Amino acid sequence: MNLIYKNIQDSVSNKKKLLAVLIDPDKFSIENTANFVKKVNESIANYIFVGGSIVDEKATEILVAEIKKYTKLPLVLFPGDVSQITKKADALLFLSLISGRDSDYLIGKHIDAVSKLRKTKLEVISTGYMLIENGKETSVQRVTGTKPIPRKNVQNIVDTAKAGELLGMKLMYLEAGSGAIHPINTEIIKSVKQELQIPIIVGGGIRNKQQLKNTYDSGADMVVIGTVFEDNEAFFDELKKEI
Repeated sequence: MNLIYKNIQDSVSNKKKLLAVLIDPDKFSIENTANFVKKVNESIANYIFVGGSIVDEKATEILVAEIKKYTKLPLVLFPGDVSQITKKADALLFLSLISGRDSDYLIGKHIDAVSKLRKTKLEVISTGYMLIENGKETSVQRVTGTKPIPRKNVQNIVDTAKAGELLGMKLMYLEAGSGAIHPINTEIIKSVKQELQIPIIVGGGIRNKQQLKNTYDSGADMVVIGTVFEDNEAFFDELKKEI
């Protein structure tokens, strides 16, 4: 059963905003897992995403197994490559980089992944992945060789997202990139939200609670936060669950 996707749909229907914490195996010290995940558990986070643009072979699987020891939150793979697929996770965002034109990241890597996915029970969620200009080059750009869509070209962003929905994508992910200077602006999020019927995920460059609120208020159904927690775990204190 597609429990995670159904939960996302139900949350959107009930106007409940979702938060995912992204852990990049390449940037995360596994020795810090217990302490870090404890803070995630105490926060309003609903999901843990695991993945990165460049990750050593087996690093994702090792990290996912370690995280599982300390949380019951669903673990969702956010893979930069086929090597990051592991059956130890709960679900996989099957990302198609629809903002670029490199066939490898539109469909090629997905074909390579099928033989691995057959051996798992992962819930696979088709996701349109759009890289939006943020003011600096990101690791996604370097790895994929694709350019982000300019922030000023809102109509192109909207049309690209709509095309992804019409192709059958179940989620649309608007990405500014890890360590982004500028998060996705409110005009872009509002415009995409008005056009699409599928849930919208927004990530990159969100560093404080006000930016998080602005992103939600603009129409994001789920926000993904990663780099800010790597740089400042105290941000967790602002996002603790209300008891």
